Amino acid sequence: MVTDIVEVTADIPVARDTVWQLLTDPATYARLFAGIGACDPVEAIGGLPQWRVRVGGPHTEIRTLTIGLLDGGHGRRFELRCAAVGSFVAVRLRQREEQIRVTVTYFAPGRIHPAVAALDNERLEAWTHEGLGRLVQLAHGSATSTVVNGQDSALSFSAAVLRQMVASGVVRTYRPDHGARQIGSLATWGFTLGGGYAAAAVREPDGAAVVDRDSVRSFTQIHERTQALAGAMAAELGLNSRDAIGLLARNHVGAVETMVAAGKLGVDVVLLNAGLSPRQLEETVQRHRLTTLFVDDDLDPLIRYLNSDVHRYRTDCGVAEPNRLPGDPERRSIDDLIALGHNEFRRPQSPGRLIVLTSGTSGAPKGARRPHPKGFGTVAALLSRIPWQMNETMVIPAPLFHTWGLAALQLSTALRATVVLQDEFDARECLRLVAENNASTLILVPTMVQRILDLPVAERARYDTSSLRVVASCGAPLTAATVLRFAEVFGEILYNVYGSTEVSWATIATPEDLRISPTSAGRPPLGTRIAVLDHDRRPVPIGATGRIFVGNRMLFDGYVNYAPPEEAGGLLDTGDLGYLDAAGRLFIAGRGDEMIISGGENVFPRPVEEALSYLPQITDVAVVGVPDHEFGQRLAAYVVKREDSGLDSDMIRTYIRNRLSRFSVPRDVTFLESLPRGETGKIIKRLLSGDYLPGQPVFANGMPHVDA
Repeated sequence: MVTDIVEVTADIPVARDTVWQLLTDPATYARLFAGIGACDPVEAIGGLPQWRVRVGGPHTEIRTLTIGLLDGGHGRRFELRCAAVGSFVAVRLRQREEQIRVTVTYFAPGRIHPAVAALDNERLEAWTHEGLGRLVQLAHGSATSTVVNGQDSALSFSAAVLRQMVASGVVRTYRPDHGARQIGSLATWGFTLGGGYAAAAVREPDGAAVVDRDSVRSFTQIHERTQALAGAMAAELGLNSRDAIGLLARNHVGAVETMVAAGKLGVDVVLLNAGLSPRQLEETVQRHRLTTLFVDDDLDPLIRYLNSDVHRYRTDCGVAEPNRLPGDPERRSIDDLIALGHNEFRRPQSPGRLIVLTSGTSGAPKGARRPHPKGFGTVAALLSRIPWQMNETMVIPAPLFHTWGLAALQLSTALRATVVLQDEFDARECLRLVAENNASTLILVPTMVQRILDLPVAERARYDTSSLRVVASCGAPLTAATVLRFAEVFGEILYNVYGSTEVSWATIATPEDLRISPTSAGRPPLGTRIAVLDHDRRPVPIGATGRIFVGNRMLFDGYVNYAPPEEAGGLLDTGDLGYLDAAGRLFIAGRGDEMIISGGENVFPRPVEEALSYLPQITDVAVVGVPDHEFGQRLAAYVVKREDSGLDSDMIRTYIRNRLSRFSVPRDVTFLESLPRGETGKIIKRLLSGDYLPGQPVFANGMPHVDA
């Protein structure tokens, strides 16, 4: 058991001013000392800086403590006091030739947390030396920010994949010979959507594959209908493996069948974003030279003025709208094409690809060619961090034209899961679908998480969501306030997936990760490598911010008509800045083009957004950099506040001034009715300037619609 007083001494080759600066910064402890999670400044009391600290681990309770920083002066001594439990730490710095002697004295350390009380003095000393060692690495710029999960060798990776497949029930034996035969049998169908449904049709022909508002399709029905649709695409539409079609559709069975059929024929599918403006859609159709579109009836107005040479076919099977454009070939539906009975077609050398449009938050959307899953390593990667099992039910409101919704659909075929699609997100309807289908998984983007939490308590209570084991969010950062509140309401079932159209997944934060560090993006899944690099493409130290590069088996196959992102050692540039902590968890600081330099200081918008998200008067917030004559750049905040909240600009500035650096205080605070968001929920920050203000986003079909 740890004693009431423990003293630890270390001589480190770092300048005293640097040691002092790092050890009096709360970010240092969260980044460099294991077991310390979120460490956020809060309002000072009596001039004493205060930090709110989360302490614990994956298998222990999490305690939230308020720590006061008492500066002893002259850069030589300070204390960290936790008055609530009667514990404190004294730190003294003394110059010793070329080194600094750091003496850390713990008083009643066991009161901080039961896990600390269970340590002996030797282990507490080792923990202190490890943290100080990382501080030295940070000060010296050591290349330590690289994390690899399961890429030691091809043999060890294959063994890890097999173990994961067995654990999830995809493969039913640990015997290498039997397991290899099962994987080989599954692999004969190919690792595409079409192959997945074909394989599932053999093993579970009558199992429910896709459910939408109007229909239920079994695995056999999906397989057989898409065979006929692919045949009709070839025989009636004249499509072949050199072609591409556009799909403008919401989440429903027809959209899935169109993707599967085109893939079987070797035809590429450009997944058009339903949140784009007509002008953006026209530009995308021209850029990809699309002559055939499959379109939902209610989205037809978005492409009404396209050239008549672009043929349209209906993906949903309701009653055709009157007054169709002349020259449109009867506006046949996919049901009409399937009914023609063309079940034979020439098999392509390679299946068609799915082309996903990037979010376009910093410019025009680009078409990114999505790769086909490369064996069961792709499935095993996600299963290594998210505990999905066979034959469960997934509710997917996340758009299928978004990488995350599409990835969940692809994964569902390997797990022979029943997918329940929600065509347009509504929080109440989403919870109803979970309850009605006894769903175990919910696939969301962050704005959907927030809208569910914003429902009145009585509304949420109407629906039994106790069947949920996994709520997986991807597409944009989750604020700490949202993560903590979700755990209070639904339990610890939230998974935060960080990735992009270009790299697929990068890291996944499990509920255990989020308990200690609510803003964490998590750790890399199986077969994934993460590196945080500097301008010279060298790894930065743990705790230092750099550019995030990712390598895995699902990196995209390049843009259509655009140069690819930069690479470094087989890793792809995400365009994001972030850092790794002592536990190997990744944290996102923001986009590379979001960081500003104000008065010579590097300032990120995200900490300001995080701090403001805790205010109950605020429902949504975005912070961006704007030019400043005096400081070069400054932050500007755009805030959506609750009605009758009484919140004003001065209150927001005072709140941030008491928590963050003076350069983080937004000089400009603008109140809006809503923020401009794309269909996947990302804030379109480039619109928060210039002629956009003081106008508001235009809404279409319940989601923000951004005009180009």
